[in-house]
Amino acid sequence: MCRLFGMSAGARRARATFWLLDAPDSLVTQSHREPDGTGLGWFTREGDARVSKSPIAAYEDAEFARRAQEVESQTFIAHVRFASTGALEMRNTHPFEQDGRLFAHNGVIEDLAKLDAHLGADRALVHGDTDSERFFALITRETAAHGGDLREGILRACEWIALNLPVFAMNFVVATADELFALRYPKTHELYVLERAAGEELRHESSFGTRVVSPHGEAHRLVTIASERMDDDPAWRLLDPGELLRVPATLEVHSTRPLDAPPAHPLSIDDLEGRAQASQATS
Repeated sequence: MCRLFGMSAGARRARATFWLLDAPDSLVTQSHREPDGTGLGWFTREGDARVSKSPIAAYEDAEFARRAQEVESQTFIAHVRFASTGALEMRNTHPFEQDGRLFAHNGVIEDLAKLDAHLGADRALVHGDTDSERFFALITRETAAHGGDLREGILRACEWIALNLPVFAMNFVVATADELFALRYPKTHELYVLERAAGEELRHESSFGTRVVSPHGEAHRLVTIASERMDDDPAWRLLDPGELLRVPATLEVHSTRPLDAPPAHPLSIDDLEGRAQASQATS
């Protein structure tokens, strides 16, 4: 299945190199199992969203490796794809950018014709074929309808989908220049959070000895979101089903559970077909 990654360094700029390239279960490592695309999203000092992505595996993507080593940002999103909907093309590769925000998703939402009809003119925000980009377009539309309140936009979009569409999973990460949101819903797929205090090394114990690969982990607090534990730190916490996290620049992790009921039209793995079923099987 696809893998999600999000990181916030708060008000400071940092690199995500350790998690993307060097952790025991880095995004590059995960891409050997999820080979259909890779993408990294970040923000400039001026707050402008930037995305580097390609419909190939991260371990084959030299540009991903270069960006992972060089880019600094307050917030990051990254994604490795096992395609469920849409061809292996750039336009279907995560993360997606809309209205200066970045989004990546892991799951399956069906009845896209109904979602398209609900989006109406806002369907123009969608440039590819995926359920994920349509989901993001609904968040973008609802955020604008609620005065730019991203949390409210997320809640309204998720509530509509949970009530009206067949849902297998809709785990996602959304980032602005200084804020990170993450949702696990329903319980189908896992999503973890790690709050690491300043002074704790980001390191990988290998057969060649301890190798400290990120000085940022020693100097700054970090909050990391991931589809699976990326190292052996015991502080990784599994989000509850329906749990929404908000991580502002203060790095205070705000947790709510706005989706306290299962989807009205839940899908099981046996309800999925073809690539969708293969992509959502447990790795």
